[in-house]
Amino acid sequence: MAGYNQLFVPGPTNVPESVRQAMNVSMEDMRSPTFPSFTLPLFEDMKKVFKNETGRVFIFPASGTGGWESAMTNVLSPGDKVLMSRFGQFSHLWIDMAERFGMDVDAIDCEWGTGVPVEIYAERLQADKAHQIKAVFCTHNETATGVISDVAAVRAALDTAGHPAMLFVDGVSSIGSIDFRQEEWGVDCAVSGSQKGFMLPAGLGFLSVSQKALAAAKAAKHHRCYFSFDDMIKANDTGYFPYTPATQLLRGLRASLDLIAEEGLENVFTRHHRLAVGVRKAVDAWGLRLCAKEPKWHSDTVSAVLVPEGVDSAAVVRRAHQAYDTSLGVGLSKVAGKVFRIGHLGWLNEVMVCGALSAAEMALLDCDVKLAPGSGVGAAIEYFRLSEKTTLAKAA
Repeated sequence: MAGYNQLFVPGPTNVPESVRQAMNVSMEDMRSPTFPSFTLPLFEDMKKVFKNETGRVFIFPASGTGGWESAMTNVLSPGDKVLMSRFGQFSHLWIDMAERFGMDVDAIDCEWGTGVPVEIYAERLQADKAHQIKAVFCTHNETATGVISDVAAVRAALDTAGHPAMLFVDGVSSIGSIDFRQEEWGVDCAVSGSQKGFMLPAGLGFLSVSQKALAAAKAAKHHRCYFSFDDMIKANDTGYFPYTPATQLLRGLRASLDLIAEEGLENVFTRHHRLAVGVRKAVDAWGLRLCAKEPKWHSDTVSAVLVPEGVDSAAVVRRAHQAYDTSLGVGLSKVAGKVFRIGHLGWLNEVMVCGALSAAEMALLDCDVKLAPGSGVGAAIEYFRLSEKTTLAKAA
């Protein structure tokens, strides 16, 4: 089919041409004497995206799942009690990993379409007078259901209870796209990956840790090797890695961080919110609903759209791909067949989002969903036009 394949899954996301070109380089010596002049500023600029002023960032040749594993095996010990919640496929997988590592998991099952149950967390923390809970886990952005959770509120619950538990955050589909403040929110371990807001191919796992987490790692008793903090710190402090790094991806990361700095991190957050609102306007105009139960749960990086009863959402995704060369996200686990997902994160703008909406709208119509042709795209266009005019008027 002529033209580009339109990629609107919530990861991997579109790679900017400048980032792609930055990776199109010959292989280099990762032990050369000049390599540290490239890597040391890279570590520092990564900390800026996480807003981590006093801790450090690890960059693994891995995925976000590798970041999860590194955080658990370095900072916690088998048998440690942890407080977690399940409200989507990825929060479920995090719980599964903790159980496999022998943690004593207090898992709170929530309705899919909601997020971290802060009130229940607060009750559990207040009741834990012996401070048996060693870590509290928060999936910041649940990609399967398009739900955002309030990390700052979880920190407030910890502080109100006077509880010393560490705070772990899965920010794979939020960091670099949605407001995240590691230092301010007292996050001890924050995980992300290269293929989302960092606008790279998959292959790098990021873990940003606090000084508290680094101190805890010295006492933790867990077998570790590939993801060892000690090995990484020893090598990273000199600008190198304990094993062969993904040098081309690191070159792409440098270009990606430069793009984020050029736009301004706060402007990146504003852009993502604006594009997400446009998608939500379209969903409303179609007469459909989001999986997220309330506006407070609405994610600015992915929208999971519920299809009408009797319609298979997987058929909508297949139709968009086969007829309109557009990739949308399928429903996962409990919401398989019930939702399709539009990823609106990373390197994209209003016209690109309108393209995703037009393909989704045509696929919905082809699958006999009753809606007015052009209704969703038109609603998004009007929002983008009028909100831009408002912005311009304020600037004038």
